[in-house]
Amino acid sequence: MSTGVIILLIVVAVALVAAVVARSVAARGAGGGRGLKRRFGPEYDRAVARHDGDTKAAEHELEERVKRHGSLREQPLEPSARERYTVRWTAVQEQFVDSPRDAVVEADRLIAEVAGARGFPDGGSFDEQLDALSVHHAHHVHGYRRVHRAAHTPTAGSGAGPAAGTEELREALVEARALFQDLTAPVRGEEKALSRGKSDPREKTEEAPATTRTDTESSRGRAHAPWALNRRHVKGS
Repeated sequence: MSTGVIILLIVVAVALVAAVVARSVAARGAGGGRGLKRRFGPEYDRAVARHDGDTKAAEHELEERVKRHGSLREQPLEPSARERYTVRWTAVQEQFVDSPRDAVVEADRLIAEVAGARGFPDGGSFDEQLDALSVHHAHHVHGYRRVHRAAHTPTAGSGAGPAAGTEELREALVEARALFQDLTAPVRGEEKALSRGKSDPREKTEEAPATTRTDTESSRGRAHAPWALNRRHVKGS
């Protein structure tokens, strides 16, 4: 075999290897993009829009979020704490009827507090907390973003810009409720651990279980009560 033929075969072999490597890299990139889109859902589309359609830049941003916050493990809430948060959210919804903006401000504060209790970054750094929440609650985090924006929108007559309308505030609060419910839901295995801790029948009383169930069901019902955010009951709508 001549030297020229050998060189030609080597060149062809190198070209084939390069093509395989390029295809493999492209496939990994496409898979990574699909994985990010599945994980972040609507947050993926918002990131792309924020980067003016540049998917590579958007995916790089989302990958950085996962690197920073993907290993975070949400801390469980004590049942008493969960109940207090639920009662406070119910109060927020009822407050909305008479004072929509104050209710939204309180909702923003409450979600930040619950997120902190679950182990997310402190609400004092909203952007960092939002990024962490987007990694673990991507499909509901936008409601928190809307509530925070509405809570910090100038009030009417302040001269600092247009104030959020009552309907905008209502929609923000309704959307944020989904994240609040996610954050106050028991983490996996928590209910079994709690039931094991309450296995001693001597610690129970005859009246306490029925009262606890009634109070809990009542407060949860109020937390989901649609009338609290019904447009017909809101002043100024």
